[in-house]
Amino acid sequence: MEKQSERSDRNLLIAVGIILFISCVCALYTAWVVKGVLNAFASSQTMALIITDAGVKSDDATLERQLSSATAALKMSADISYALVVASLMMGVALVWRVLSQKENG
Repeated sequence: MEKQSERSDRNLLIAVGIILFISCVCALYTAWVVKGVLNAFASSQTMALIITDAGVKSDDATLERQLSSATAALKMSADISYALVVASLMMGVALVWRVLSQKENG
């Protein structure tokens, strides 16, 4: 039968692996969103915009929709990044707690 510490170590490695996978997916998503926004801003039609408190206005409805969706995507990317930071901090605290409890017990 497996020892408790070996099982805990395996569970910890699985949790770290899952967080690492989520980090990679979030980083790729953020890069994709930023690239899309940069491409939208590089458009020659982007210069004909009026920025108001209600959002971005343009004489081209398609461009206006694209920039509005790009802004929403950037906001969502920021939310995902904040969630990833919180998850990483929680993992960090758990790892520190684990190391300190092993020093006290061993």
